[in-house]
Amino acid sequence: MTHPGVHLIGSVAMADAESVFRAVAGALGPWLKRIPDGETGKRHRWIFWQQQMLLDHPAMQIDKDAETLKLYQWDGQLIRESERIGFKPGIDPKTVEYETGYAPAAIESYAVFKRLRDAGAIPAGVRFQVALPTPMASGYMYVSPAALTDYLPAYERSLLKALNQICAAIPHQDLSIQWDVCQEVLVFENYFKHRPADYKAQIDAELARLGNAVPADVEMGVHLCYGSPRDEHLVMPKDMAILVEMSNGFIPRLTRGLDYLHLPVPKDRSDDAYFAPLKNLKLPKETTLYLGLIHYDDHRGDMQRAATAHKVVGEFGLSSECGWGRADPERVPGLIAAHRQAMEVQGR
Repeated sequence: MTHPGVHLIGSVAMADAESVFRAVAGALGPWLKRIPDGETGKRHRWIFWQQQMLLDHPAMQIDKDAETLKLYQWDGQLIRESERIGFKPGIDPKTVEYETGYAPAAIESYAVFKRLRDAGAIPAGVRFQVALPTPMASGYMYVSPAALTDYLPAYERSLLKALNQICAAIPHQDLSIQWDVCQEVLVFENYFKHRPADYKAQIDAELARLGNAVPADVEMGVHLCYGSPRDEHLVMPKDMAILVEMSNGFIPRLTRGLDYLHLPVPKDRSDDAYFAPLKNLKLPKETTLYLGLIHYDDHRGDMQRAATAHKVVGEFGLSSECGWGRADPERVPGLIAAHRQAMEVQGR
């Protein structure tokens, strides 16, 4: 069986897409099935640029009646406090469309990807990876609870329009779509003050709709995430039970294949208890599992985490916990080297 290799989540703290493509393909090309553009420029803080898009939108305004969102990370540190956004009076949410910006960014980066691949800088057969957020991502982070129910379908329509534009512009055999699933994980962890009673059913349905919207001949994966706005988790998971529950919830509802699933592993968790819930993960045979257990400058720990995981699951690919867009840029070469070293040590 061919080893799944390594997977990069999406964001990389570098100057531009070409720098990212050249750096990761040069060091990790033999082990990569897909390459992201690094989500550079205004996208480097994941969905933060969507907040400004909403603030600038003619149908939206600050909801002065809504409580501000205080964003804390796992250790209690307050990262930021922000006002919530809602619809202006008289606006029918069913008529609202958002220009998310994801399609133009993907199409622009693909041109760079294709040029470098044609020149041999990117191996043939490697796909161009586009990571997209879910509607709940910006919804739970930036939208007032009173407007959330109307906002989610409006944003989903706009997001799927962007997906269709991406799929129309990029050859399907070259494309990989990754759904970044963070706020849903936080909802399961009861991180936010408001959580609907049927949150599990809502999340299962949302992830199934998004996954099924990707054409069958386009590769599709899901990255489950605990957030990393300052390169630290918002919630420190007790174990992998919630990740497994979420996966087992939405995957059976997919009418197309799930090509890969990525699950994070904190740096200090090489214990059996963290990985034990993986025995209950019900992955289709065609789905590759990637475990985000590679950490900066911790090769011994990487190998310990991998060894513990192997007690529960057989073959899996290697990855970091999350993207590197919020990491110290000086760490990026070390993170790339850590993935390469892990593969070389395993004799792959």
